[in-house]
Amino acid sequence: MSQRSQWDSRISFLFAMIGVAVGLGNIWRFSYVVYTNGGGTFFIPYLVAIGLLGIPFLILEYGLGFSFKKSFTEIMKSINPKFEIIAWVLVILTFIVTIYYMVILSWDLVYLISSFTFSWGTDTAAYFVNTIGGTTNLSDAATFLLPATVGVLITWFMMWFITNKDIDKGIGMASKILIPLLFIIMAIIIVYALTLPGAHIGIDALLNPKWDMLLDVNIWLAAFGQIIFSLSVGETLALTYASYLPENSRLTDNVLLVIASNSIFEICTAFGVFSILGYMTYTGGTPLVELITEGTGLMFIVFPMIFNIMGPMGHILAPLLFLAILFAGITSALGLFEPMVSSTFDKFGWSRRKTTTVLCIIGCVFSLILTIGISGYLVRIIDLFVNHFGVILLIPIQAIIFGWIYGLDNVIPVLNEHSTIKVGRLWKLIIKFIAPVVLFTLWIFGVVELFSNANSFEIILYTAITIIVLVSAVLLSRKKSAEN
Repeated sequence: MSQRSQWDSRISFLFAMIGVAVGLGNIWRFSYVVYTNGGGTFFIPYLVAIGLLGIPFLILEYGLGFSFKKSFTEIMKSINPKFEIIAWVLVILTFIVTIYYMVILSWDLVYLISSFTFSWGTDTAAYFVNTIGGTTNLSDAATFLLPATVGVLITWFMMWFITNKDIDKGIGMASKILIPLLFIIMAIIIVYALTLPGAHIGIDALLNPKWDMLLDVNIWLAAFGQIIFSLSVGETLALTYASYLPENSRLTDNVLLVIASNSIFEICTAFGVFSILGYMTYTGGTPLVELITEGTGLMFIVFPMIFNIMGPMGHILAPLLFLAILFAGITSALGLFEPMVSSTFDKFGWSRRKTTTVLCIIGCVFSLILTIGISGYLVRIIDLFVNHFGVILLIPIQAIIFGWIYGLDNVIPVLNEHSTIKVGRLWKLIIKFIAPVVLFTLWIFGVVELFSNANSFEIILYTAITIIVLVSAVLLSRKKSAEN
């Protein structure tokens, strides 16, 4: 098996990890979650979720990756060969996330090009449907949305161009360039947004506390869910990146820096987003509640509508925003892709270039399928199933395997050796008891909501994904590793 790559510096690792954390969800999801879950009150469960789940689990992933210096599948196999299939299920699910994530990036690429001429016109909803999003009408599945199709080819080429190189020369170098640029661009947008007339309307609406909602379990579930998806907790991204760390690395210190950067970015971005929404309410007379949405609706329908009435400044802010989304998306996609690369690399013993080339071709083919006339609908339901049913179920299973079977005492000396901040009994208590309970609770609520709202087509798609993932995991786990 080929020698495992390493980051050449702590900065490379930190920027890569920040790139994983700071993704599309920070820009278009966090502000919506805050607003709909108690406003300023939401920050209490948000901070609790960071303390009880985000920090402890990322510390665990850093320690495991650094200790074993192997892919997630090989780590699970070394603990117990029967666990390899579980590992492959999670790695494949993360690869599926990469596949539809690249489709969303292709949408952003189309909008980045459109932002120079405002070719989305006055009916921004119709432009989204006709150009990239499609409809929910299954009869439209026979057509392709050409702009998104071309965008997928470009984004997957970008992925291959970065990942086929050695880890530091590829992902490390890209992260060191893109993350500072992302923070600079977002700082410009946020500062300007705060000066807009009516900005206070949006900020007041965002932060308005609803203290009685603290007793609502859904707010707490939303906070823990936000931390899981924002930090990619338990998705093996952090574990994989940590496996490339050189000796004498400060593991727990790095965790706190990454989480602090992520939280500062998404909180500041929320201020910027709601300042712009407040501006639209102030100048256009559209009630704020009618503008607030999450995800693609906010970025690809509401924001172009706002840019249309901004005048010359809109023509500056629009390209900057879609460029920022592209940078945030690429760095997160690199992290989502790497567990599959690392596991395949360890399993087959291929060169990194061959591994990334094969996986990029496979990923691109499946992403192209998702650019048919029901593209947005497919992306949405696959995202819900993979995350709310698959990924969240496997995270507490990891906590049980690593906490109860492997044993956290094996990781603590590695974590504490060079770190300023030490872990011990409290950290073990959280991983072994609190994290599994919280995560299984999240999974139960998510599954109930997922299947209670699903129609027959969605159930068929869920079943097909489950079969594909399980069969693939079984076949991969049965094949002998290259080192054997």
